[in-house]
Amino acid sequence: MARFTGPVCRICRRENQKLFLKGDRCYTEKCAFERRGYPPGQHGQGRIKFSEYGLQLREKQKIKRTYGLVEKQFRQVFEKADRAKGITGSNLLSMLERRLDNVTYRSGFANSRAEARQLVRHGHFLVNGQSVNVPSYLVKKGDLVEVREKSKAVARIGEAVESVKRREIPQWLELDGAAKKTKIRDLPARDDITAPMEERLVVELYSK
Repeated sequence: MARFTGPVCRICRRENQKLFLKGDRCYTEKCAFERRGYPPGQHGQGRIKFSEYGLQLREKQKIKRTYGLVEKQFRQVFEKADRAKGITGSNLLSMLERRLDNVTYRSGFANSRAEARQLVRHGHFLVNGQSVNVPSYLVKKGDLVEVREKSKAVARIGEAVESVKRREIPQWLELDGAAKKTKIRDLPARDDITAPMEERLVVELYSK
């Protein structure tokens, strides 16, 4: 599946928000967004005025890129959220948070969502004792996500666990860092997502 393979720091600058796509680098002074906090390109430092559609598009792009999805994947998640009971925007963010690659990242088993996605694909994690290598797998309340016994010695996972103190573990996850496992205490609610996101703009965009 086609994915963005260029410098991801440009994405943060384009969306005018730090999306933490580079893992530990985002917490250092080397972060490109901290050094050049304006959009890339020759007109990046100029005054930019967005139309209503432009604001909706930028918000959709920001959320999509934060979770590392391509357009087709994101649209499919939105359609599921729209069919589910409740508020479409809240359902959308909840489903994105419940993705297995995001859960492993939020639990501190990977330094970035891109790294988490790769680790999941390589079969380093178990869900309720069963191997799952699908990054888009949606966890449920009560599920137990853990690092495989053979994978606990993987350097990338160990380094991520050591640096997890830089990130806040959400309350809907119950992490056991020593055993490298996390339990889904509850489904993520809108209040559990602290990153600045205006999901209503995405709903408005897709409702046209």
